[in-house]
Amino acid sequence: MTYLPFQPTRILLLAALCCASFVAVAASGNSADAALLVPGRDRPKICLVLSGGGARGAAHVGVLKVLEANRIPIDCIAGTSMGALVGASYATGMSIPEMEAIVGEISTELLFKENPPRAEQPMRIKRDDYANLFGPDIGVVDNSLQLPKGVVTGIQLETVLRRLAKVKGYLNFDDLPIPFRAIATNLVTGKEVVFSKGEVGNVMRASMSVPGAIAPAEFDGMLLVDGMLTSNLPVQTAFAMGADIVIAVNVGTPLLGRDKLVSIVGVMGQMLSILTEQNVQVSLAALRSQDILISPELGSFSTGDFDNLPKIVPLGAAAAEKAVPRLAALALPPEAYASLRKSQLRTIEADLRPVDEIRFVDLKRVNPATARSIMETQEGQPLDQNKLDGDMRRLYGSGDFEHVNYRLVDEGTKRVLTVDAVEKSWGPNYLRFGLGLSTDFQNEAYYNIMARYRRTWLNSLGAEWRSTIQLGRTSTLFTEFYQPLSETGEYFVSPYVVLSSTSPSLFQGNTEVAQYNVASAAAGVDLGLNFKRYGVLRFGALTGVLKPSLQIGSPQYVPTDSSYAQGALNAKLTLDQIDSIFFPRSGWRGSATAFNSMTSMGASSNYQRYEAEGTAAVSFGEHTLNFGFHVGGKIGSDPLPVYDQFQWGGFLKQSGFQTGQLLGESVQFGRVMYYRRIFRGSLLEGAYGGISLEAGKVGEQPIPGGPTGLQKSGAIFIGADTPIGPAYLGYGRVLNGPGSFYFYLGRPF
Repeated sequence: MTYLPFQPTRILLLAALCCASFVAVAASGNSADAALLVPGRDRPKICLVLSGGGARGAAHVGVLKVLEANRIPIDCIAGTSMGALVGASYATGMSIPEMEAIVGEISTELLFKENPPRAEQPMRIKRDDYANLFGPDIGVVDNSLQLPKGVVTGIQLETVLRRLAKVKGYLNFDDLPIPFRAIATNLVTGKEVVFSKGEVGNVMRASMSVPGAIAPAEFDGMLLVDGMLTSNLPVQTAFAMGADIVIAVNVGTPLLGRDKLVSIVGVMGQMLSILTEQNVQVSLAALRSQDILISPELGSFSTGDFDNLPKIVPLGAAAAEKAVPRLAALALPPEAYASLRKSQLRTIEADLRPVDEIRFVDLKRVNPATARSIMETQEGQPLDQNKLDGDMRRLYGSGDFEHVNYRLVDEGTKRVLTVDAVEKSWGPNYLRFGLGLSTDFQNEAYYNIMARYRRTWLNSLGAEWRSTIQLGRTSTLFTEFYQPLSETGEYFVSPYVVLSSTSPSLFQGNTEVAQYNVASAAAGVDLGLNFKRYGVLRFGALTGVLKPSLQIGSPQYVPTDSSYAQGALNAKLTLDQIDSIFFPRSGWRGSATAFNSMTSMGASSNYQRYEAEGTAAVSFGEHTLNFGFHVGGKIGSDPLPVYDQFQWGGFLKQSGFQTGQLLGESVQFGRVMYYRRIFRGSLLEGAYGGISLEAGKVGEQPIPGGPTGLQKSGAIFIGADTPIGPAYLGYGRVLNGPGSFYFYLGRPF
């Protein structure tokens, strides 16, 4: 700042200007101390500053509601974190009723549930859901383990944020109905970053990237996190936008008392709060006499209370009401305010001109042609915003990227869609663990623990090498090399080797009569066809050997004096468009397999076997109907060997029977389930209570004394999504037959 020497003439000039301002304000009906007029402007420029505060930021909506009710004009908005979310929504032309409706829909699950819609994922990613794996992929980098940068990457958050903006596409924020700025923090330099242009959803996401919780966002080579670290109440940004008067709303979290600092989570949260409070105090000190500060009293609501946003909104309105005496001096006449709001609620058409080039930048492993093949947006075609948003979700769903966004850049007469797809820094090799438990409280409990190691992008076509080891009731060592045959990955070849040992039980009626160990080794190769994210068809051949051995009971049902050679052709079609494997609420999935064992390929016997199963779900609010079927049998007259017959029975697979109690050459089964969500989770799916009605038959049983004819059964259960997988506790009973309690950790159907 430059200080001028004392000059009487300057004092007289300033006094004259002040008198002129006073007269102008008096003529307009406003008090002199409520506004500062600038020559050429008929009223002061009022800028709204909205602080960060997580869920507490819902109070901003209440403040806006009071400002509108009192006809207070807003000429510009600057916001940080949740303040950027609310501010961007309002600045892009969203009305208060629309904002209240969206706030009512927002939940922790909606904002932060990590995975994009399951239907958008490729089949090679979806198939992991059937393996009882849990937790994120852990990177294996230079023989060391590396975790992701945040609990969530923020891609789902970004998808939701795009819905909150009334305008789509890459924009200059001065061209919005209300000029807008969002604040983020450069994680490398520690400096604030003020966004004056960009794709609104991406910018909001960068401003909300809480360190440690949400992975940093990357823009133009910058690693960005939540703006609360540098400017949680961006008053200075409002000054830079030319604000004559600032209305600042501070919803930041107060510091915790000593009695609340009892855990590492509390201590780390306090550290962030201290950093934030320091820059907030600087901003508060910068406020001038004409500026207005609103500080809602939000009680015990925390930054993470996203499931209670509708309860927070009125608290912001109550605080704004207390400021009405000062705000009233800024009010416009009804007609003038109505005209202003009409112009601010106008719809801005996004620039959807065709792009001349789709460009991926800085990809080191992923083939740009492969990434481009995932997109439905094409060069030379008009942009479709919904399609482009879907492309970003599908790119993320491929599993190769930690963050995806885009920019539209004009290079002379050439329009370029630049996709900033950031490859996982903890890739390209990943380790993941899994666990499964089950018991019917009558026999021994079964468990499986597993680890899967996946190496990706071994060549430019996207080859992967997957290896899984599992120990428990079924012990397995499986390794597969997956080689796409083109950049699009439509066709592939996949050789594999599997070593397995399992211990099935055999029953006579309700009594266990034998337990065997069946060891096997097989090698095969599949040729496959991917139907993008809808399904996959595999056709292949295998060879191997199988050796049963008696552990407990009678040896009469499965001879154990020799091994059995395997040689077969097989085919499998899998289609999957269901939203969840654990607690599906919409969609469908199914699979069908055929197995042709041939002595001409070295097998011990000729036989043909088929199997098909499927699930479909439809929901009405919190209520869901789930329909399922499972059928299988032999093709032709050759009998199925006992080791390749259908073992059936157990929870939701003819409930009431013991697990695997039924054995035969054929199975026909149908099931209708009803369940209702009884507890809504935040990042997980929550808890459900339900019932199941089932009917089925297992035919041509090798052991006499088993149930014959159509068996009718049912079950009641409660299930919950947990950090280590879905857990179920249920009771099932067969009509005029046995009943059983069940516990499952993992997928029972």
